[in-house]
Amino acid sequence: MRIALLTYSTRPRGGVVHTLNLAEALAAAGQDVTVWTLGRGGDGGFFRAVAPAVRQAVVPFPDIPGETVGDRVMRSISVLREAFDPRRYDVVHAQDCISANAVEDCVRTVHHIDHFTTPELAACHERAIVRPHTHVCVSSAVARELAAGWGITATVIPNGVEAERFASAARQDDGRWRARFGRYVLTVGGIEPRKGSMDLLDAYALLDDVDLRLVIAGGETLFDYRDYRARWEVRAASLGIDAVVLGRIDHGELPALVASAAVFAFPSLKEGFGLAAMEALAAGVPLVTRDLPVFREVFGEAARFASDPRGLAHAMRDAMSGPDPARREAGRALASRHTWPAAADRHLTLYKSM
Repeated sequence: MRIALLTYSTRPRGGVVHTLNLAEALAAAGQDVTVWTLGRGGDGGFFRAVAPAVRQAVVPFPDIPGETVGDRVMRSISVLREAFDPRRYDVVHAQDCISANAVEDCVRTVHHIDHFTTPELAACHERAIVRPHTHVCVSSAVARELAAGWGITATVIPNGVEAERFASAARQDDGRWRARFGRYVLTVGGIEPRKGSMDLLDAYALLDDVDLRLVIAGGETLFDYRDYRARWEVRAASLGIDAVVLGRIDHGELPALVASAAVFAFPSLKEGFGLAAMEALAAGVPLVTRDLPVFREVFGEAARFASDPRGLAHAMRDAMSGPDPARREAGRALASRHTWPAAADRHLTLYKSM
C-alpha cells in the first residue's frame, strides 16, 4: 500500500513526533510510506534521523520577515498543496490543520480541537475538520468533541510511546542533569497559553522550595506567543522565580532530562493525548497533570490530578514526598502497552476498510 503521511513541520511537536513514529511502524510492517512536510526556515530534514525505509519529501519553506501568523498559515497550505500530488498514493493521511487544507480528499487525525478567533485561521480549522472523508482521534475525549460539535464519528487510535527509550534512560541515568540543576520540576512543551504555563508558575511558587528548580523544555511552534511569553516573564520576576527555559532539546538528550526530574508537571488546558507525559511515566517519573477528561481517560491511576495552581502545588508536593512503587509501576506498565506497531496495525485496518 502506498501511504502518504503529511505534517506541517520538521521540528519536534507532538503531531510531528506522532507522524514519524507512525510512518516508521507502517514501513516496518511492509508498507510503502512517504512523509511530506514543510522545511521551515531552511530545514532540510527532520529533528531526528528517520528510518531509511521511510521516504521523506521536505518542501522548502523559507521564512518571510514580518509575516503574520495568518499569512504564514495560508502560505503553508498553498506551498504544500502545490508540491504534493495525491494521485501517487493509495492513502493520503493528513496529521494537522495545515496539511488537511492542502489536500482535498484525505484521512485526518484530529489530535486536539483548537478555537481560533482570527477569521482565516477559524475557516482553515473548520475546513480541516469537515472536508476529510475519514477521521482518527488519539483519545475518546477528542472523538466525543468531534461528535458533539460536528456530528462526525472518528476512529480512536491512541498514540504509541517509545517506552523503552525512556525506561532505558532511567536505568542508565548518569546524573548529569541533576548535577546541572539539582532537584527539578520538569515540563515539556514550552511557554504558551495551551500549556497552562502561567498556572505552573503560580503552582511552583506555592511550593516555596529553594532547592527545587523549575525547568521548561521544548516549545517549537508555528504560532507567535511572544506577548504571552513576555507576560509570563513579568509574572516569574514578580514571584522571584528564576526558571530554566531550555527551549528545544536534542532528541537523544530528552529521555535523560525526563528521567532525572523529581516530578513531571503537565498543566495543559487542552491536549489530545499527552505524549510527553506518557514518556515521563515510561521513565518512572511521578506525573502531575490538570484534571481534564482526556487525562483521566489516558492516565487513570498512574497520574495525580489537579484543577488549579494550589491543587497542582499540593499534588507535586505529594508526588515528591516519598516513593510510590505501585503508582510508578502502573505508569510504566501503562506506557509500555502503547506501542507504535499496535497503532500502525490499527491504522492499516482502517485504511483497508475505506
